[in-house]
Parts: sequence; C-alpha cells; structure tokens
Amino acid sequence: MRSYSIAGLFLAMLLIVSTQTIAQDVLGPDELLQLKSSRTVQMHPDGSKLIYVVYTPRTANEAPGGSHVKYMLLDLESNQSSPLFNSGVKGVSPQWSHDGKHLAFRMRTDGAYQIFVLPEGEKEAVKVTSESNGVNSFQWNPDGKGFAYLSTTPASEKEKALKKRGYDFIYYEENIKNDNLFLIKIDDSYKQTAKKQLTNDVNVWDFNFDNKGKQLAYSATGLKLIDQKYMFRKIHVYNLETGQVKRVLNNVGKLGNYNFSPDGLYLTYTGALNINDHAVSQVYNVTIENGETINLTPQNYKGHISWCGWKNNKEIVYLAHEGVYPKLYTIAVKNKKRKLILDAKTGGIIFSTPVISNGFKSLAFSASTPTDMSNIYKWQGKGELTKVTDINPELSKNTLGKQEVINFEARDGLNIEGLLMKPVGYKTGEKYPLIVYVHGGPESHHSNGWLTGYSTPGQVMAGKGYMVAYFNYRASTGYGVDFAMEGFEDPAGKEFDDLADGIDYLVKNYGADKNRVGMAGGSYGGYASAWFATYYTDYIKAAAVFVGITNIISKKGTTDIAYEELYVHSGKPLEEQWEMNLKRSPVYHAHKSKTATLIYGGAADPRIHPSQSMELYRRMKMNEHPAVRLVQYPGEGHGNRKQVGRIDVLYRQINWMDWYVKDLKPFDGPMPPLDISDHYGLDWDY
Repeated sequence: MRSYSIAGLFLAMLLIVSTQTIAQDVLGPDELLQLKSSRTVQMHPDGSKLIYVVYTPRTANEAPGGSHVKYMLLDLESNQSSPLFNSGVKGVSPQWSHDGKHLAFRMRTDGAYQIFVLPEGEKEAVKVTSESNGVNSFQWNPDGKGFAYLSTTPASEKEKALKKRGYDFIYYEENIKNDNLFLIKIDDSYKQTAKKQLTNDVNVWDFNFDNKGKQLAYSATGLKLIDQKYMFRKIHVYNLETGQVKRVLNNVGKLGNYNFSPDGLYLTYTGALNINDHAVSQVYNVTIENGETINLTPQNYKGHISWCGWKNNKEIVYLAHEGVYPKLYTIAVKNKKRKLILDAKTGGIIFSTPVISNGFKSLAFSASTPTDMSNIYKWQGKGELTKVTDINPELSKNTLGKQEVINFEARDGLNIEGLLMKPVGYKTGEKYPLIVYVHGGPESHHSNGWLTGYSTPGQVMAGKGYMVAYFNYRASTGYGVDFAMEGFEDPAGKEFDDLADGIDYLVKNYGADKNRVGMAGGSYGGYASAWFATYYTDYIKAAAVFVGITNIISKKGTTDIAYEELYVHSGKPLEEQWEMNLKRSPVYHAHKSKTATLIYGGAADPRIHPSQSMELYRRMKMNEHPAVRLVQYPGEGHGNRKQVGRIDVLYRQINWMDWYVKDLKPFDGPMPPLDISDHYGLDWDY
C-alpha cells in the first residue's frame, strides 16, 4: 500500500514537472515579438553569392518605428554570411551590375535618396545622381554604362511659396505628383554624362530592361493612385535605339510581374484572367514584334500563378499556389508542355519567389515551415532545398502546436481546405477553446508554413491551450478562378458560411468547445470577425476586428480602392445594390450582438477608413452592448508598421480572448483592463 502511494506520488510529481516544462518552453508573446524575418534580394550573376535582408523588430523601449533592416551577403559555397555594407553606409536596394563586378544602391544624402556605386575592389562608393526629389527605384542598364530610375515630379517654386505661407491645401486625387522614368549614362568614373526623361504625363510604377539593354518595359497609369495601380496598369515597351514606345500591351485587370526572354523577342507577365478576376492568376507570353499574346495557363486551372521568369529562350518558369502549397513549374513557349520542378508539398518548405543566377544555375528563396518563421534556402534546380541560414535559433527550444492540413465539406457540398494548429499537449477526446484567424483580401490564402504574427499569434495561443484554425474559405486564392469568383457580388455570403461550417466541423471532429470560440482577422478578415460578432453572433464569444469593414455602403465612399472594389468584388454600382450592401454590413446586425467585440486599427488607414471602426462601435454602444471597445493607433495605416502598435495589438487581443473565450467571463460583466502597458516590457522611468 505504501509503495503504491510513493509510486503514485512520484507519477504525480512527474506530471507536474512535465506540465511545468511544457508551460515554460511554449512560444510566449514576448518571444514572438523578437523573431526576425528574412527576404532574398538578388543572386550574383554567377550564382556564387546572394544578397538577402534580415528584419529585426524594434524593442518596446526603442523609438517608435518599423523593424531594423540589415543587408547581408551570403557565400553560397561556404554558407557563411557577413554584412553587405560597412557600418557607416546606410544603403538600401542593393543591386549588382549585370557582369557582377559593381554594386549599386540607394542612400539618403541631403534629405533624398540618390544612386551610389561601389566599384569592384573599392571601399568608397561614388554618388551618381543628384535628383531634387531623390530616386525611388532604379535598375542598371545591362550595358553597365547607365541606369533607369524613377523620381517624383518636384513641386514648382510657386507651390513651394504657397506652402510656406500656409496655402498648402489638399486637392483630393488631383494635383498629384507622378513618378517619372529617366535614363542616364555614366562614364568610367561613374559620373553622370547624359540624362533623358522618358515619361511626363503618366505615373510609372515599375520597369525592366531586356538582357541587351535595347528595350525597357514599364507599367504606367494616368495618375499615382493605388486604385489605378491595382486595376489599370498597362505595360509599355520602349525601344532605346529609336527612343519610341514600340508597343502598349493589352493586359487587363490586375497585373503581376513581367520579364523579357533572354533574346528579347518575348515578354512574359502574370496577370488577371479578366477585369473581374480579383487576383493575379495567369501567365501570359507576348511576341514583341507583333503583339500576339498567348495565355499559357492550363484551362480551368485549380491554382493561382503569382510570378514568372525565364529558364532559357524556350522555357518560362513560374511560381504557382495550389491550395496550401506553392509549386515551381517550367512551361515550353511553343507547345505549352509544363513540368513541375519544385513542390512544397513534397519538401514541406513553403518557399517564396525565387531569385535566379544567369543560366538558371542557382536559385535562392526565403521560406518558412510550420515550425520555422523565416530562413534562406538555396537550390541547384534538382533535389531538395538546402537551408543556409538560422536567423531564429531560439525557436528550436520552443514546444509548438502540431500543424496539419484539414478538409471539410461545406453546407452545399463544396470541399474547403484549411490548416489546424493543435494546442500543445493536445489529447483526442478532450475539449479545447478555439480561435479562428481569418485571412484578408479575400484574394489571399493560408499556406502550410509559419502562420504566427503579431495580429494572428497562432503558436502563442496554441501554447496557451487553444486550438487555432485557418480556413481557405471561398474567394481565397490557390484554388482557381472559379473558386475565387464564388465571392463575386456576394459579400459575406458563401465565403463566411464556410467559416461557420468549419467551426462546426472542428467541434464535431477535433474537440473544439462550441461554447468557447473566438475569431480575429484583419481587413477582409476583420470584416469576417465583425460579421460573426453580429450576424453569426451565436458562433463566437469574442471577436477582434482589425482594420475591418463594417458598412459596405460607406466603405465604398471612403476607400482608396473604389474601382478595385467595383470591378473585382461588387460587380455592379452601389445604386444597384443598396439593399444587399446594407444587409451584408455588420452595422445592420449590430443590435443582435452577444459577442464581446474588440475593434482596433490605424487612425490614418486609407484602405478601410477609421470611420468603419467607429460606425460599428457606435451602433453597438447605441444598442447598449456591454462588451465593445475601440482602440486606434495614431499615424498607422492599413496594418501597424511601428512596433508600439504591434505590441499593443498582440497583448490586447490575447487578453481579450483569454477573458471572454478561455475564462468565459460574463458578457455583461467588467471588460478586461484598458491599460495593459505593464505587458509591454517597458523600462519605466517616470
């Protein structure tokens, strides 16, 4: 009897120690806020080196701002990295010349960014440009003897004088200063010898040389408006030898990237299928000489193509997203025969757009996995990707929730895919609180990689005992244009019904507690959260509405992407949809809400105006809602860039969900503390 008691006591102690160990090594919010991310910039033409960038979040005690940016040089033979720039050089946008001998970059001097060149073997960079408004972006001319760049039209002397005297009025969407395209020549000492402005009456968004420096493709719109960039960019092909625009392509709707073939005879680009396609989804090839354009995308393709380039003169390479996995294909220009060359489903590494050396000899990607936020990988065109950095080694010490792909049948029989992050220590048969994180867009999707961020802290919640779901609901990308069009002219219809069906599925099959469900999302995901806080209020206990749509009617009158909304979402003018738009707005159903609703977002958001948040808050308050709070972040736009707002969003959302979902505090009781600054990690000196 005594030995049994000792054994039982020993077992109990083991369980306590085990539980404490799990509790101590899960990913905490403070650790999440320290994680770094990476991005590839450029492969050296010979494939021996790679420029990449590391983003390090600012700490709570630093001045408000975005992440620190550090450019790194990676030797792909030794896999060793070192800083690209000396400590005194604050360069950005680094770019090797086409022969790989010289490095150009932008650096701020006298209040504006200019082009500098660091010649091969030299330690001092040479200033090339002296634009009064600076250089926004640039590219080497392949001949190595000059650059193309964009610079914003400067204010006139009269405009400067009026501003100085207080007459600097805002003329909404008029008197906009466009970005102009310039060509310059440089001599052997990198001094500018000639300059030519190529555009005057349009705004140029981006551009690309052909490999011989004889042609320059650029996309342009009439004005520098984000709505025009989204919907109305046209590709122009400029001939450097004649000085004339040779061709304007008839691309329609949303436009992705574009590149000349190595011989300059073709130009491939990614773009929409038509004006109503809400995302870049197709790959096209254009014969420059006659303008013939061919869509190389397989018919009824169940995926989305987001980027394209060239393997050689006969084959295009493109990046596609099929469900929760990206894939890299080649396709022959003449017979459209395609070949899958890299599949994330096989390797488990969710890679991004590749950077490629000359001759397609070496490729590099920034990538993630379900347990690794961000790292750089290299690839030689066959076999597996090789990880070459380890920028967050501390993650290996954390116990993370297991992530798996799930599929369920929606109420009308359509298959919906998603991802489930199980709570740390998950046991079949037990019940767990559930958080649903909804992606924005809706022209976006979740991939089976790292899913945790400041506004969607999945692994943090999994460490706290939550089940976390990410559904690729109808209208998501990655499943073909037809699937994406399910949301066309039907806001908050089948797309959000899918979310409800997904919750039901997890309750029935995975142990999600139907009485403890929360939802959070930003932008269109914020719209979903607001919809569930009102129309589908019986489904969730708490909602976190981040920069979310709450009134479709007023949103159409205040957004900076009104034409995008019309062409790829509404399909019809507001005048033909008044009643439907009203009834698909969360404010219309606000009086029904029994969901604790946290509303937050940037006070300077041009996409979804801050008044959207105010409207939902006010309608709830006027209906005596006892658990609604509105928090706005000064100077922030559509998502928080500064660390101070990110820190608050993270801790405020966690507190809100713990209070109403995990702990089931009463809906009509006290709300969580308003001041949560003790969580920030500040060094107090007041």
